[in-house]
Amino acid sequence: MRLAGKVAIVTGGARHIGATYARKLAAEGAAVVIADILDGAPLAEEIHSKGGKALALKIDVSKEEDTARMAAETVKTFGRIDILVNNAAIFINIQRQPFYEITAAEWDRVSAVNIKGPFLCAKAVFAQMKEQMSGKIINISSSTAYWGTPNFLHYVASKAALIGMTRSLARELGEFGICVNAIAPGLVEHEGQNAPKALTELQLKERSIKRLQTPEDLLGTLVFLASSDSDFMTGQAIVVDGGSVFH
Repeated sequence: MRLAGKVAIVTGGARHIGATYARKLAAEGAAVVIADILDGAPLAEEIHSKGGKALALKIDVSKEEDTARMAAETVKTFGRIDILVNNAAIFINIQRQPFYEITAAEWDRVSAVNIKGPFLCAKAVFAQMKEQMSGKIINISSSTAYWGTPNFLHYVASKAALIGMTRSLARELGEFGICVNAIAPGLVEHEGQNAPKALTELQLKERSIKRLQTPEDLLGTLVFLASSDSDFMTGQAIVVDGGSVFH
């Protein structure tokens, strides 16, 4: 129970990898807010059934009024905010195509969730974390930002932006006891969210550990960054991809 007494927000936490994050944080003792445009109530009920604390909120992270409500409802229900996991992102529904075929509208759609969303969420939780003089913001980037994966320019650019955001926020927020770090996963296979075969084959070919990556492979790093074990660590991006990208 390394997170006992802590309160964590997981954006995009209703399903897939985000739900795995939420379950793990709850298992470690945190009260978890599942913030998603999808219905997080079933997962909240699951966590409750196991003796945990959870709250499901319908949140569009690209809308400032929603992220402000997310922070306010979290404080109203649990009294504080200790951890923000900026996980919500557009990925699986992105069509792979050359950059010159990506429309401006598609670029804006991806950027609104993948870049503006984490910015708005960090902005929303800042006041409470500042009052506490403590907090952990964990941005979920991607190893594609280091790979320069082709035919995914809008997604890759958005995940690279999160690394820059992590570094800048770390500089701004350190004086308030707030740590800001990022996790850069490789391609993660998950039930109901299987990646395109070409991407899977590319990653397996270059990966040092020759197997598919699962959401569970990210949990140790997540808990480390969310816990007091990482209190003197900020502005860092940790690649967790089975030894594909080295940096």
